Amino acid sequence: MKKLIIACTFFIGTLASPSIFAQKYAYIDSQYILDNISEYKAANQQLDQLSISWQKDIESKYTVIDKLYKDYQAEQILLTEEMRRKREQEITNKEKEVKEYQKQKFGYEGELFKKKQELIKPIQDKIFNAVKKMATDQSFAVIFDKSGDLVMLYTNPKYDKSDDILESMGYKAGTKSGDAKGGTSKEGGSPSITPTEGKGGGSEERK
Repeated sequence: MKKLIIACTFFIGTLASPSIFAQKYAYIDSQYILDNISEYKAANQQLDQLSISWQKDIESKYTVIDKLYKDYQAEQILLTEEMRRKREQEITNKEKEVKEYQKQKFGYEGELFKKKQELIKPIQDKIFNAVKKMATDQSFAVIFDKSGDLVMLYTNPKYDKSDDILESMGYKAGTKSGDAKGGTSKEGGSPSITPTEGKGGGSEERK
């Protein structure tokens, strides 16, 4: 999923400057948001069903190949050279077919990949647009994605805007792990602070 990080050029260019502490910031958990969107759950169920169906097809094809090979081994001594070559070629062709089928379904840019793009990407884009609108409307310099590659060592639930994003898209907020409704940090333990708050104080902005 595209990283849901909205940052202004000024923030990036002045990362080491004390003025950074005057900027408004927040964070979201995009995976938590996705888990509370019914369309995302339905899309994953559809993808799982497709994946299971295709995997069964592949296993069935390999079962046929296995039988052909065992029959060939049992009858090999009775076959002429030409018959052996024909049977071996048949097995080789079957193996190529099933590998190609597997690639078509599960390979890079295969049918499963394309189906994910079709079903999941519009939902991801909807979240991204909601985050972008929040950043613009509420003048946030940065909105981090807690579930992305960025390591957030400390987080304070008061700056978690995940529920706001869900509500802005018309969905109900869910129950966060270790959180009775934003009471404690999602990692467990007592609430902590976001990385940019590390030099004392607990306010959202520093003037």
